[in-house]
Amino acid sequence: MVQIKTPEQIAKMREAGLVVAAIHDATRKAAVPGATTKDLDEVARKVIADHGAKSNFLGYGGFPATICTSVNEVVVHGIPDEATVLKDGDIISIDCGAIVDGWHGDAAYTAFVGSGHAPELLELSRVTEESMWAGIAAMKNGNRLIDVSRAIETYIRRQPRPATGKYGIIEDYGGHGIGTEMHMDPHLLNYVSRKRGKGPKLVPGFCLAIEPMVSLGTPHTEVLSDDWTVITTDGTWSSHWEHSVALTEEGPLVLTAHDGGKAKLAELGITAAPDPSSRP
Repeated sequence: MVQIKTPEQIAKMREAGLVVAAIHDATRKAAVPGATTKDLDEVARKVIADHGAKSNFLGYGGFPATICTSVNEVVVHGIPDEATVLKDGDIISIDCGAIVDGWHGDAAYTAFVGSGHAPELLELSRVTEESMWAGIAAMKNGNRLIDVSRAIETYIRRQPRPATGKYGIIEDYGGHGIGTEMHMDPHLLNYVSRKRGKGPKLVPGFCLAIEPMVSLGTPHTEVLSDDWTVITTDGTWSSHWEHSVALTEEGPLVLTAHDGGKAKLAELGITAAPDPSSRP
């Protein structure tokens, strides 16, 4: 069963989403050469505490931190620690969330540590991020879940191939419903699977965490011995972008973007829903 939210509940999710956006701001500034991934986790913990929110990552299934820090070939679920020191030229995907009054926010981004990154890495992140926005743009009343998956995959497949030969759309992980829990039905693939059917119809109150993960090679992954860290099987580097999005009567609202997605959606010819956080 898909949890359909009222406008009042979406407003609460927007509060949680703004905490996540603040975590992104703070961790971006802290993701510099010489910083450890544990340092970034401490930054996130402070932001959550300063906002009077709760972490939805810490303790989730036994996860020991407030953010996931996935460096280079790590796709997702990297555990912050003191041993992982960021170096000039690294890329890092930071995934994090927050809870406000029982409502969840969840989002991720890829950052470039230092300088001197290869053009294919810059393009990898751009393609992954833009595919996420293509999926967000498909959050339309009357569309079905498969339309979001198709929009993500189509955008990626239409891009020029990287020097490595292809983009790998990670198969074992995808987006999800979000609301009173961080992970809820439905599961959102980042590619079209005929076996899964069209999925549920999108209606106002439908909320999704849309999160493509793309590598410079294989779509296949393996989990390390810590039972969390997911890496590409061929060692190619990957990017991860995510926003939590609510479909309202007036269009999509990007809950974890500072402006509610207004600027980016306008570029795509879509009017974002009014932001409840900006109302008197």
